[in-house]
Amino acid sequence: MDVIVVGLGAMGSAAVHQLARRGVDVLGIDRHSPPHTFGSSHGETRITRRLTLEGAEYAPLAVRSHEWWRRIEAETGASVLTACGVLNLADHAADAGAFAVHERAAAAYDIDYELLDAAALRDRFPQFRVEDTRVGLLEPGGGFVRPEAAISAQLELAERYGAQLHRGERVLAVEAAASAVTVRTDAATYTADQVVLCAGSWLAGLLDDPGLARLFGVYRQVLHWFGIEGSRQDFTPGRFPTFIWDGVSRADEYFYGFPSVDGATVKVATGQLDHRTPDPDTLDRTVAPDEAAGFHQAMISGRLPGVSARATRSQVCMYTVTPDEAFVIDRLPGRERVLVASPCSGHGFKHSAAIGEALAELVTDGATTLDLTPFAFGRFTR
Repeated sequence: MDVIVVGLGAMGSAAVHQLARRGVDVLGIDRHSPPHTFGSSHGETRITRRLTLEGAEYAPLAVRSHEWWRRIEAETGASVLTACGVLNLADHAADAGAFAVHERAAAAYDIDYELLDAAALRDRFPQFRVEDTRVGLLEPGGGFVRPEAAISAQLELAERYGAQLHRGERVLAVEAAASAVTVRTDAATYTADQVVLCAGSWLAGLLDDPGLARLFGVYRQVLHWFGIEGSRQDFTPGRFPTFIWDGVSRADEYFYGFPSVDGATVKVATGQLDHRTPDPDTLDRTVAPDEAAGFHQAMISGRLPGVSARATRSQVCMYTVTPDEAFVIDRLPGRERVLVASPCSGHGFKHSAAIGEALAELVTDGATTLDLTPFAFGRFTR
């Protein structure tokens, strides 16, 4: 066997698809049956934007991913990418350069955007109640990706191109030798020339180096769906964008949300990095009613008056976060046959299709057309 891909979520499904497309003899293994609700790649919608908040080095990954989403849609008939626009809302009084990274990426990659002052925001998007110092950057080509659809479509294509997929099989250990890599599961033992680890929050448990394992912290995240008061049409993708409300002056004011995909609710969430979870298998997946009520009171009330305090449901997922909140895409130090892909920290899905392509290039050609040097392990040892 040429390659084994461990984990078939956002990154693993993309990697196994791209490897199979190249004719590689590839096996994909996942402890669950993806798409599923136990990891980090579920919840109906994920933000996608090419004007990346994280840094200009991420922009080419997002640009290429958008190209792949459209190609995947054409090949499978799936609905993956909805370009309803992404609106970043910042407090100009707190940070006059709030959009500097976005604007650099726009200039480098010729991406359209608009800058909106408070008056323009109120005119274009009356669903928001904004203060006079609030400004917005709108990327019309951004929007959201449907993670379950994206994963399903790429796994469908992987099998169409000849990949083997083993669902419901748990990887227990990955052992790299000079000539091959052995993967032991609860069902069998496999040998391959190379292994790609896309295990998400379970990655640390597959690394035999404690120092490297500590780089990947796991954090519980909660997603909420609130009902709509008044006109539901006001929150459809044609009228309401995917948005990020940036609390520059207060970090606890940061949250994000999406237009309604079911016609009745709006999904909102925030990044929660307060408590590291020691074991993803024991993560608390229950959501108490007061969690949703507290979120609405702290984030939504007074800002989105058309979103009611009635939570129709809440759901838990996980972030895998490195110390600098950047990706790790690199060969495992000292084990060149093991490639680690942890595009994590809550901003990975929008880049995943391109990363899958880059991983396939690394496996087959030893190099990739995308610059992955910012995501090397070496930055943690300098």
